[in-house]
Amino acid sequence: MVNKAQGKGYENENFYSNMKFQFLGIENIHVMRASLQKLIEMSELKKPSMNDFLSRLEASSWLKHIGAIIETSAFIAKAISDGISVLVHCSDGWDRTAQTCSLAGLMLDPYYRTVQGFQALIEKEWLAFGHKFTDRCGLLESVDVKETSPVFTQFLETVWQMMQQFPCAFQFNERFLLTIHDHAYSCQFGTFIGNCEKDRLDLRLSEKTYSLWAYLAHHSSEYLNPLYKKTYEIRRPVIIPTSSPQALKFWKGMYNRFDSGLHPRENVMDIVSAAKDHSSSLEDHVLLLEKRVTQICKLLGKSDETIQRKLQGYLSMDSIDGFLSGHIGDGPNQSKSPVSDEHLHKNSSDSDLTINGRYPPLDNATVNHLKSDTESGFDESSSQMSRSGIDDAYNGIEPASLIRSPSSDQLSVDQLIAELKTVAVSWKSFRNVYSCSCATPFDYYVKKFHCWKCGHVFCTRCIARNIPLPGHYHRRPVPVCKPCYKEVRRSPSTEFPLS
Repeated sequence: MVNKAQGKGYENENFYSNMKFQFLGIENIHVMRASLQKLIEMSELKKPSMNDFLSRLEASSWLKHIGAIIETSAFIAKAISDGISVLVHCSDGWDRTAQTCSLAGLMLDPYYRTVQGFQALIEKEWLAFGHKFTDRCGLLESVDVKETSPVFTQFLETVWQMMQQFPCAFQFNERFLLTIHDHAYSCQFGTFIGNCEKDRLDLRLSEKTYSLWAYLAHHSSEYLNPLYKKTYEIRRPVIIPTSSPQALKFWKGMYNRFDSGLHPRENVMDIVSAAKDHSSSLEDHVLLLEKRVTQICKLLGKSDETIQRKLQGYLSMDSIDGFLSGHIGDGPNQSKSPVSDEHLHKNSSDSDLTINGRYPPLDNATVNHLKSDTESGFDESSSQMSRSGIDDAYNGIEPASLIRSPSSDQLSVDQLIAELKTVAVSWKSFRNVYSCSCATPFDYYVKKFHCWKCGHVFCTRCIARNIPLPGHYHRRPVPVCKPCYKEVRRSPSTEFPLS
């Protein structure tokens, strides 16, 4: 079977037996260049009327070309999924062939829908097979304007169109595509410089420039899709998008990116991503709190059955309030509890207080919770894990980065307080946050980050380091702002391995 994008020449049918010859209407680079120019002119209109906007969009034929690329790629993907071999051929093999083959691969293989897989796809179908980035992107003044064409831009847009139809199938987000597109033209990295692999070898780009992929990996948190589901590739390993006009959208994120009035006040995907991160932080913190409560209950002589019932919200234990009130207070003249640090350490071997290299950390809100609730210091909604559930969650789990007290492996009141202070229970809303503390302005396409310790909003430069927090059970490195990073590093109750 031979699939053919119409061009200067095509294969002789007499040389092939048992095949079907198929012409598919993807226009050449000159038509695409003219189409993009009309689209840009339409996008630059200040206040177009609805009729003017729609008529100009239709006259540009841009979405028509995008639909033709998707239709051709879907044709290839369906044939291959049915076990039919396909030969794809256009004029030279480095423009429409790269578009359709890479898009068909994206439909057929879930790996290419991950961040690393998508980079591998570009390396294979575009860079290794010789797409003329220098000519098509017009990177040099010496390039003939007739050689320029938005071939790679169209590919990225077809991927975006697929993401609109299958929002849970892709690990990366729109910002990822825009960043790749920007740096295909910026020449800031050596990845897209040159017309073929030989050009890149002759220019010794691997020695003289940095790779875009390394930059993307370093800022990976900006490019992850919060709706991505790993199970999607099992349920729907092959995804075939529709190319019907009703399903195609105008990509204002690309062509009207800097028209702030056209975009929502907040990026919905960033809000969802922040909510998932906040939930993950609180869940990890709750695991640690339940472990600490179990240890304190054992210190007070409570049975496993009592502890289990307590964690399920059945019984009250006023003694916990008495124990904590002597150690955790707001004023300098707080009373000393009958149970001292020495007693805590002395009985640690009998009461399961030893960290043993894997117990992680209790939190500010929880202290207030413990002191304010005269019944028990816990509410039913915050602690529903049974004793067996706790053991299952903690036994055999080794934290990613071990944090210990520098003076002892045993739990102390100072450590409890430190654990309570290192996890932000409330995170600041993105709303009405227009700039970072460093004066970096936020717009729709600049990702905002939360510090997991203080809960405030920062830019990517101010969230410069990841570090494990004592208030998290699994001790995985999480993003914190620079002041919080220094504070956690200087904390006398914790010790961190050198990074």
